[in-house]
Amino acid sequence: MRIVVTGVGLALPGAEDPAALLRTDGQRGEPVDPGARIGRRGLRYKDRASQLALCAAAEVLADAGLLPADGGLTVAGESVAVVASSNLGNLDTVCDVASAIAEESTDRISPMALPNASSNVVASSVAMKFGLRGPNLMLCNGPTSGLDAVHWGAALVAAGRCERALVVGVETRNHVVEALTGEVDLLDGAVALVVESDEAARARGARAVAELGQYSREGSVAACVDRVLAGGGVPGIWFTPDADERPEVTPGTPRHDVTGAFGLASGALGVLQCAAAIGWFGAGGGGSALVTAGDDAADGVAGMVLRSAGKGER
Repeated sequence: MRIVVTGVGLALPGAEDPAALLRTDGQRGEPVDPGARIGRRGLRYKDRASQLALCAAAEVLADAGLLPADGGLTVAGESVAVVASSNLGNLDTVCDVASAIAEESTDRISPMALPNASSNVVASSVAMKFGLRGPNLMLCNGPTSGLDAVHWGAALVAAGRCERALVVGVETRNHVVEALTGEVDLLDGAVALVVESDEAARARGARAVAELGQYSREGSVAACVDRVLAGGGVPGIWFTPDADERPEVTPGTPRHDVTGAFGLASGALGVLQCAAAIGWFGAGGGGSALVTAGDDAADGVAGMVLRSAGKGER
């Protein structure tokens, strides 16, 4: 089954469209204001990770032609799955709740804030907001989590569990995350894709902006690249968080590190990289793009190939 991407949604500082993800200037834009983007109704008790994910989700559903400005979903809610990825997104809520319980008691916890400590709060918030009643998954899988989420969204479609999946990656920057990770150059934003079967996309007249190719998880960068590129030729560009590493792997292929402009993306990285690949196709890049996340350490490496879908149709 051919799996295509039919929409991209961004809630990132300084990025209005996928082409902006190719920036190399390292300049940070102003933080996203979710209330200004989608209105404040329903956001009051949501953690920032969920708010950012809702912004990206609203944009990707509109971009894919699934959520017109003057109405509800154009497809059955049961046909849309949600796969979210975030390693650190609600860490501040979890730590605040744990500290409050330790210092005082459970009486100190607000019943309105406690749901935000759930590990699947992002995925469930997106599904409930937009009436997406297909399978609902939340991945917290280390550096490969975002790319794994794209793969599992495609796998749900290929398995017939849904016709399409909204895949969202989100991370936030706050004092808790900075203290526990020791990092200050962190992503504060969300990225979303709609992946669906080519048949379903054509049936509703949707335009494919990319096609998902081979995915693999391996123990090293070299092994992963060899696996996903087997029989597929040389990619036009390689999106990797280690653009200066492993020069012997696909020598001569241009590399791009999205974290230079947007910060360390953790669980959102793979989704961000795929969106950047789509930006590259839109800017005239043809053929295929290679995306990898992870390293040769125990966490392993995930890789995927995306191919240009041409002009497609709407």
